[in-house]
Amino acid sequence: MERGKMAEAESLETAAEHERILREIESTDTACIGPTLRSVYDGEEHGRFMEKLETRIRNHDREIEKMCNFHYQGFVDSITELLKVRGEAQKLKNQVTDTNRKLQHEGKELVIAMEELKQCRLQQRNISATVDKLMLCLPVLEMYSKLRDQMKTKRHYPALKTLEHLEHTYLPQVSHYRFCKVMVDNIPKLREEIKDVSMSDLKDFLESIRKHSDKIGETAMKQAQQQRNLDNIVLQQPRIGSKRKSKKDAYTIFDTEIESTSPKSEQDSGILDVEDEEDDEEVPGAQDLVDFSPVYRCLHIYSVLGARETFENYYRKQRRKQARLVLQPPSNMHETLDGYRKYFNQIVGFFVVEDHILHTTQGLVNRAYIDELWEMALSKTIAALRTHSSYCSDPNLVLDLKNLIVLFADTLQVYGFPVNQLFDMLLEIRDQYSETLLKKWAGIFRNILDSDNYSPIPVISEEMYKKVVGQFPFQDTELEKQPFPKKFPFSEFVPKVYNQIKEFIYACLKFSEDLHLSSTEVDDMIRKSTNLLLTRTLSNSLQNVIKRKNIGLTELVQIIINTTHLEKSCKYLEEFITNITNVLPETVHTTKLYGTTTFKDARHAAEEEIYTNLNQKIDQFLQLADYDWMTGDLGNKASDYLVDLIAFLRSTFAVFTHLPGKVAQTACMSACKHLATSLMQLLLEAEVRQLTLGALQQFNLDVRECEQFARSGPVPGFQEDTLQLAFIDLRQLLDLFIQWDWSTYLADYGQPNCKYLRVNPVTALTLLEKMKDTSRKNNMFAQFRKNERDKQKLIDTVAKQLRGLISSHHS
Repeated sequence: MERGKMAEAESLETAAEHERILREIESTDTACIGPTLRSVYDGEEHGRFMEKLETRIRNHDREIEKMCNFHYQGFVDSITELLKVRGEAQKLKNQVTDTNRKLQHEGKELVIAMEELKQCRLQQRNISATVDKLMLCLPVLEMYSKLRDQMKTKRHYPALKTLEHLEHTYLPQVSHYRFCKVMVDNIPKLREEIKDVSMSDLKDFLESIRKHSDKIGETAMKQAQQQRNLDNIVLQQPRIGSKRKSKKDAYTIFDTEIESTSPKSEQDSGILDVEDEEDDEEVPGAQDLVDFSPVYRCLHIYSVLGARETFENYYRKQRRKQARLVLQPPSNMHETLDGYRKYFNQIVGFFVVEDHILHTTQGLVNRAYIDELWEMALSKTIAALRTHSSYCSDPNLVLDLKNLIVLFADTLQVYGFPVNQLFDMLLEIRDQYSETLLKKWAGIFRNILDSDNYSPIPVISEEMYKKVVGQFPFQDTELEKQPFPKKFPFSEFVPKVYNQIKEFIYACLKFSEDLHLSSTEVDDMIRKSTNLLLTRTLSNSLQNVIKRKNIGLTELVQIIINTTHLEKSCKYLEEFITNITNVLPETVHTTKLYGTTTFKDARHAAEEEIYTNLNQKIDQFLQLADYDWMTGDLGNKASDYLVDLIAFLRSTFAVFTHLPGKVAQTACMSACKHLATSLMQLLLEAEVRQLTLGALQQFNLDVRECEQFARSGPVPGFQEDTLQLAFIDLRQLLDLFIQWDWSTYLADYGQPNCKYLRVNPVTALTLLEKMKDTSRKNNMFAQFRKNERDKQKLIDTVAKQLRGLISSHHS
């Protein structure tokens, strides 16, 4: 029972599923029916499904049949009505055919009459057309006759206009007539003839302006110079009006009547004669010198002929060639200013012409072309100036060249050309100008220093005193109170050098004029150049004088005094620069003058030279020393050479009274130390192998003479016994040997307060060895005497102990 119920439930489910699938098949797109059918075959009841499907198909067929039966009667009625219309249409066709036949028969006579009228109208039209063509041919013939006449009289531009009208207006109307063929064949020949003539005029014009560009540029630069002079007259007020002074008016001069029939104007070469105008007060405009009508005519002719681009290319090509020729400087341009002037005149003349062409023609040249030419010209000009200006060694020529370049730049700037690179290059030339100035002033300083007598300037009157004070800023109330005659502490080269430094500053200032620099830039330039003058040129000149072989101590002392006063004058040079540039020294980034350092270095070099010179003099005196190291006699006075040396030192240090105290003290101490060191070397030198106590006593007298000199205070300012310390090493060594105080030396050695602290055991041993050898040689045959044996033993014992001290010190 239950099994029957389950089978019945399954049958109901299957039937519902099959119903769902059938609905899905009816409503689903054919392309998507695959998965639905697959679900049928995946099941086990596909047979029953097929039965249901067949049943459903039969139901749909019955519905279709019912629908067709419902609409069939309307279809039959429509066919019946269509058959009736076909009969009526055939009747209408027969009626139209009959009507057409009747109309053709009735209109035959009318067609014949219309054909006759047509022939009459055609004849009338042919006659009228013939008259019209004859009327067209007569103006063509007249125009061609006029063209021939214009060609014969060389009125080429009007002839070209006539030719244009003939070709484009008249000949197209009658071009199918044979007599026009002759005219058409001649038109290209006439055009070529006009082109050749106008091109010949253009070539003459180009050649002429190439030859006269120098004159054109010279006139333009004169105009610019006049404008600058006018600006200076009105106290450098801004220029009134446009930068292009009267350019518009100048251009109107060249607006010639292109259609002029004068043969003379047709063949004008392009350059006007202005030789008679040079005497006039007003310089003619640069473009007033040139007649541009050949260019305008040729441009118009080529434009009319449709070859404007060819003409433009030719003109630009030729002008580029001329530009390269103009920009090629002569090889000797650097020798004279006229060489530079002619070079600049040619460049200015070239660009004045191009600028005028730019503003008076439409497209013959354009701004890009002008800028390209100017860039090329600028680079080549700057390169040429760099090369040739480097050969200039005369600062005056460099200064004149700078003024000429400024005028050149100002002239071209008036015509709208950028000239900043020229002013940048002038800053490079400024450095070269500074170098030439430095070379010139090196010669000036050398002459001043070579011709100076290195003696204080004597003055015998108030007028001479004021003259010196006017040349050099010097104030000394004590010197002012002294009666005449009196002397300045410095020599003549001080005011001369001071004034030459000021002249150098003026020369630097001249170059900075018209460079459009600010006061700060001018101040910085002057200060840097002046620093080079001080630290390099003047410093080298002073060093060369100081290092001369034949210079004496007096000259060196005077140089120290002179440089001291020049060092004090540096603040006045600072004030001088401030006054001419109006830039305060406190301004940020203001360069300071290094004059103080320069004069200090020179003074220190002179001081070192004094020390070296003194030492050389001492060495020369010491070369005269002639000690008898084997003598047994005891002397009672110092050696002659040493007495002379001390006298020389006293007289020398007496001259040092005008030197700064430390310089004199250092020189004196240096001399005493060098003397003490030289005497020690003389005593210990290897050539002196033996010496006696008597020789040592004589050497001791010389050292006492030196100590006496040191105690006498040859230079004020030393504390007590300070100068004597230079000879302390010699004194302790000599006292040790003369007093034979070896027990004290050996006992106290190494203690800070020992009596012979300055005696080195190596030095003592060296000297002892010299005395030991002497003792042995003199007592060869007396060595058996007890005293001599004891003395020899003592020397050997002391030498052994000294060696022990040396070895212990090294260990």
